[in-house]
Amino acid sequence: MEEIRILVVDDEKEIRELVKKYLEREQYVVDSAADGDEAMTLFLRHRYNLVIMDLMMPKMDGIELCRRIRNASNIPILMLTAKDQELDKILGLSMGADDYMTKPFSIHELVARIKAQLRRFMVLGSEGRAAQEDTPLQFNRLTIDPKKHIVLKAGVEISLTAKEFELLKFLASHPEQVFTKTQLFRQVWDSNFIEDDNTVMVHIRKLRLKIEDAPSNPAFIVTVWGIGYKFAGERHAAR
Repeated sequence: MEEIRILVVDDEKEIRELVKKYLEREQYVVDSAADGDEAMTLFLRHRYNLVIMDLMMPKMDGIELCRRIRNASNIPILMLTAKDQELDKILGLSMGADDYMTKPFSIHELVARIKAQLRRFMVLGSEGRAAQEDTPLQFNRLTIDPKKHIVLKAGVEISLTAKEFELLKFLASHPEQVFTKTQLFRQVWDSNFIEDDNTVMVHIRKLRLKIEDAPSNPAFIVTVWGIGYKFAGERHAAR
C-alpha cells in the first residue's frame, strides 16, 4: 500500500506536535514546518497527499503558501484559522483551500475531516477523475448523469441550461466542500474575471427552483454564510 504523506504547517509547536502525533496513529507519514518558507521547501522536496496550514505565520503567510501550492498541485489543503479571521478565511478559500477549521479545534474532528478530504482526492483527484467523470452521481432522489448530460429528480428529467448543469455537476462532485463564488466562477465559467458578482448567485437561485422541493430552504445547494455554497447530502451508488 502506498504511503500517504501529510504536511503540517503552524508556528505553534504544540499544535504541530499534537496533529503529528494523532495523524501518525492513523499510519500517515507526517512532516511539519514552523513557517511558510520551510513548508515550501519541504513541499518541493516531497510528494504530499494533503497539507494542513495555519493562516497567520511568519515569513510567508498561509494565503501566499496556499496560492503557491495550488499553482503546482490539486492536493487537498485544510486551513486553520482564528475566530476573528473571517476575511482571511474567505481569501484562503478563494486561493484554493478545500476546507478550514477554527482554533481551538477538536483533534478528532480534524482527523475525520482529513480522512474525508483524502477519500475525495483519491476518488476524484487527478489520478481517479478520468475514470469517474462519466459515472452518474446519485443523491437521494436526485441523479446527475454527466455522460448523458441529464438530471433526474425522482426519475423525472429536469431541464437545465448548460451552465446550470456544469455548476450542479461540479458542486455535486465535491459533496460537503465549501466553494466561494470566485472559485465556482473559475471552475464553471473558466475565467478569473467575474464580470458580474451576481452571476453565480443567479444560477444558484435558478438551480434551486428546479431541483429543490423547498427552494427557500434548500436541501442540496446550501449557503455557507460569509463564504459561499456547498452541495449537501450523501452520495449513493448509482443504479
